Amino acid sequence: MPKIGMQPLRRQAMIRATISEIAAAGSLDVTVSQIAKRAGMSPALAMHYFGTKDKIFLATMRHVLELYRQAVKRRLDGVSDPYERIVGIIDASFEASQLEREVVAAWLAFYVRALQSGEARRLLNVYAGRLQSNLRFNLRQLFDEATARQIAQGLASLIDGFYIRHALQDLVPDRDETRALVQDYLELWLERKKRFG
Repeated sequence: MPKIGMQPLRRQAMIRATISEIAAAGSLDVTVSQIAKRAGMSPALAMHYFGTKDKIFLATMRHVLELYRQAVKRRLDGVSDPYERIVGIIDASFEASQLEREVVAAWLAFYVRALQSGEARRLLNVYAGRLQSNLRFNLRQLFDEATARQIAQGLASLIDGFYIRHALQDLVPDRDETRALVQDYLELWLERKKRFG
């Protein structure tokens, strides 16, 4: 007889174990047995909670996306100034929790998974859509619609690009320098607006 209330705890243990196994392997080439062993449960119990290995990966991807959403929410709570909100989004994207080795490995693996899985691609599109929407909402208060869309695209590309570079390269600026470089892009647009209207 299963213990009442154990399902959420065991699901979370499996998700944490999945992130750790992906980081250890450097890919999604991990087995349910490896994940279950790290989580301290049997493969059969793991499959009972998730159904398939793909569903384990998708649940883990949702968890990683939720961690990012929470990081952004923490930065934006109580902030109404559009400039400060954009800076908050940039800061959340490069905060220490987002650059932990295991979290970065999970993000990279899921980018690759999105090439093979429609559901993984949908989840990454949700992330990209939220990032663009948050940036555009605040940028529209500072620029016209077309310019706001262009700047949002540039900021999102810089955030994703620097994130991937941090994951894959040693010779990149540190976290604070990276954040400053992305913010400089916004500052350049603000300066252009001030000079040319």
